[in-house]
Amino acid sequence: MGMGFARMGSVIKFIPHPLNVGFTSGIALIIFSSQVKDFFGLEMGNLPADFVGKWKEYFLNSGTVNFFSIGIAGGTVLISVFFSKITHRIPGSLAAILVSTFAVHFFQINVETIGSKFGAIPSSFPLPDFPPFDFGTIKKLIQPAFTIALLGGIESLLSAVVSDGMIGGNHKSNMELTGQGMANIASSLFGGIPVTGAIARTATNVKNGGRTPVSGIIHSLTLLVIMLVAAKWATLIPLSCLAGILAVVAYNMSEWRSFVSVIKTSKSDAAVLLTTFFLTVFVDLTVAIEIGMVLAVFLFMHRMTQISNVNVITNSLSEEEDEKAISKYVIPKGVEVFEVTGPMFFGAAYKFKESMKLLENPPEILIIRMRFVPVIDATGLHTLEEVYKQAKSQGTKMILSGVQRGIILELEKSGLLFQIGKENVCPDIDHALQRSDVVLKTLHKIS
Repeated sequence: MGMGFARMGSVIKFIPHPLNVGFTSGIALIIFSSQVKDFFGLEMGNLPADFVGKWKEYFLNSGTVNFFSIGIAGGTVLISVFFSKITHRIPGSLAAILVSTFAVHFFQINVETIGSKFGAIPSSFPLPDFPPFDFGTIKKLIQPAFTIALLGGIESLLSAVVSDGMIGGNHKSNMELTGQGMANIASSLFGGIPVTGAIARTATNVKNGGRTPVSGIIHSLTLLVIMLVAAKWATLIPLSCLAGILAVVAYNMSEWRSFVSVIKTSKSDAAVLLTTFFLTVFVDLTVAIEIGMVLAVFLFMHRMTQISNVNVITNSLSEEEDEKAISKYVIPKGVEVFEVTGPMFFGAAYKFKESMKLLENPPEILIIRMRFVPVIDATGLHTLEEVYKQAKSQGTKMILSGVQRGIILELEKSGLLFQIGKENVCPDIDHALQRSDVVLKTLHKIS
């Protein structure tokens, strides 16, 4: 809800695609791994929590395979995948549940069911339970709660984007986040767990005719009716059937095509993807998201640093092929021109500072062209101020050329505009050279 009220719905969409694919594929593998026991009907105790521990136990108990479970799970997968060729009106997973439940109950097949494993399903509406306010508990859970909210928001907004593409709609991202937050708060008071929009179920909903939020409400009411009216029959559902359904969900969720596609792109994107994927699987989802985001930010900074450049330009050094190329101008003696290209942020500011050190003999006038600088941050402003002070101490006058409107506003806010002087901030190189002529004449008169 906080993210919705803060209008972070549009910001949350900027989570890097490799990070999304990495943790989504990792979760898909975890889901599949958690269903292997029921899929193969293995007779074993409680599963270890970690990924490696699960698969170790699976191999140790591989001799207890139940072929009836494999048959039901395999049949469920086939029905879930191919039932849509018969009709789109009934989801394949629902048809698989009905068929497998009837078969197990009618033929008395020896497999675990919901009832035999977990007992009866409550068929009454639970009363709300307000937990006690405990600052220690809040402090302990604030990090995973934020992570779950972030993941839920990302998944829900991705679902909304997919739905928009299928129906030509336009969702309200901030409203989505606020509504999801309210729903999860209400759900938790009745013993529920955090939920999110699901891409697979959203797509299924649209394919079956859903076009408005009313379809989601009907879906929820249908589940409520099943719980209140048909709970005793739901206990007959075989666990191997549910394992088959979740195996299909995991496959659809894995986004393996996107996974392969990202791997084939840049090394930095592949690094973010693989780091997030392996941390999700082998360590923890929270750690994966945190490290993945930090890694993505650092790699982005590295990319921006690479495209940011500072070049010294004199009478003969420029080969630019545009109407404002410096080669088309005569640079007066005592004037040096530097051109900065790309964002001037903390990742690239050091390049600017290092380039200024190339000035062995300080010129009378230093012109800094900034026509290709779209943004500047606090570090860039600080670096520019340091260069100005250094130039001033050496008796050099500094002129800025081609400064964009947004950067002028930043210079004004920081006070640097008034230190340099408004008359020394020129719209283009023509005005900058004209200004340098005026300054040179003034300096020569004084000398």
